[in-house]
Amino acid sequence: MADQVNAPSLGFIGFGNMAQAMAKGLVDAGALPGGRINATAAHFDKLQASTAALGAHACEDARGVVEASDFVVVAVKPHLVAQVLEPVRDMLAAPGKAVISVAAGCGFEFYEEVLGPGTHHLSTIPNTPIAVGAGVVACEQRHSLDDAELAAFEELFGQVALIEWVDGKLLSTASAIAGCGPAFAAMFLEALGDAGVKHGLPRAAAYRLAAQMMMGTAKLHLETGTHPGAMKDAVCSPGGTTIKGVASLEKDAFRGAVVNAIDAIEG
Repeated sequence: MADQVNAPSLGFIGFGNMAQAMAKGLVDAGALPGGRINATAAHFDKLQASTAALGAHACEDARGVVEASDFVVVAVKPHLVAQVLEPVRDMLAAPGKAVISVAAGCGFEFYEEVLGPGTHHLSTIPNTPIAVGAGVVACEQRHSLDDAELAAFEELFGQVALIEWVDGKLLSTASAIAGCGPAFAAMFLEALGDAGVKHGLPRAAAYRLAAQMMMGTAKLHLETGTHPGAMKDAVCSPGGTTIKGVASLEKDAFRGAVVNAIDAIEG
């Protein structure tokens, strides 16, 4: 368990699905107690219920969040960012405050225009598996956090996610892979489950088998660095069942379909 006493306080401006996933992941991992999390959102009644489940504080407005927080996470829709930050622009520029953005498409240059001079900020794109401590946070290499803030950010979120630093022009691609990818992975999980059911497996068992297989394969790659092609080859015996399945996937342009999905997002 992390040193919760010295952990930074965290505030969310916007508390939708992604913000709640981040907060839940941190609390469940013991990285941050709920009492050090503050949030505001458009619908206060709903916000109160969401924060209560985590032991976090519901604030009536962004000013309350900024006053109570070291890191302020901007988690509203991109077109609303400038609007919601305007009332707290000067507060965010104060010493001891840092802005962490999770709004897609809002990079360093954008925040240099929206925020006050000298404000410390970092643009990131997390993904939903952060809720269970197995997330990704893609971060723009260009930022204005100081060394202490950067270390605190990595210490906090590194407990629940892989932190990957990329050039600003590649942040959207990193987001497409890690942020949109869970939807594609869930479709693959569902498809494997359907195939299992087709051949007689109970659905719950088929999903468990497929999910554990996906998690294990990903862990094997991350821990060994083995090339995905080599991992595939290791399972494919000459004339065996696996290579027949691989050939069928290739016939149906499995890998091409995946690349096309990323092309569609980036296009």
